[in-house]
Amino acid sequence: MDHNSPTLGFLLHDVARLLRKRFEQNARESGLTRSQWQVLAYLAQNEGINQSGLAELLDIEPITLGRIVDKLQALKLIERHPHPTDRRVWTLRLTPAAQRKISEARKIGDATRAEALVGLSSVERQQLVNSLQVLKSNLVAACDRPAVNERRAQNG
Repeated sequence: MDHNSPTLGFLLHDVARLLRKRFEQNARESGLTRSQWQVLAYLAQNEGINQSGLAELLDIEPITLGRIVDKLQALKLIERHPHPTDRRVWTLRLTPAAQRKISEARKIGDATRAEALVGLSSVERQQLVNSLQVLKSNLVAACDRPAVNERRAQNG
C-alpha cells in the first residue's frame, strides 16, 4: 500500500465524521443536536433501559448523558420512570412526540445516506454494508482477546 494513501482506520473515521457533519447540516432545522438525535435513536432500540446502560451503549460518560437526557426531558421527548426494584435507578422511555422526531430523523438519515452513496450501484451498496458488517464482527471478536502486543509478550 502506498504510504501516502489513507489507511482504513483514517478513511473510516473521515467517512463517519463527514456523515455526522452532513446529518447535522440536514437536521439543523429540527432544533436537536446530533447527540440528542443519537440518544433518541439508541433509546428507540432499547426502550426502558437505564441511564448507565444507555451511556455504555453510546460510549459516553454517564454525566454527559444525564445532561442530554435532562434537555430531552425538558423538550418532552423522554420520560424518566422509577425502576421497579431499585429506587436509585431511572429507566428511560420515549414520548409520543419523540416517535414523531425519530420518524423525522429517519427521513434525514435516508437523505444523508443517499447523498453519501451517490455513484454506487445497489449491488455495490450491499457489498459495502456486508464488508462493514464483517469488519465489525471481526473487531468485536478481537476486542474480546488480548491485544497483539500482549500476546507477543506472553509468547515471547
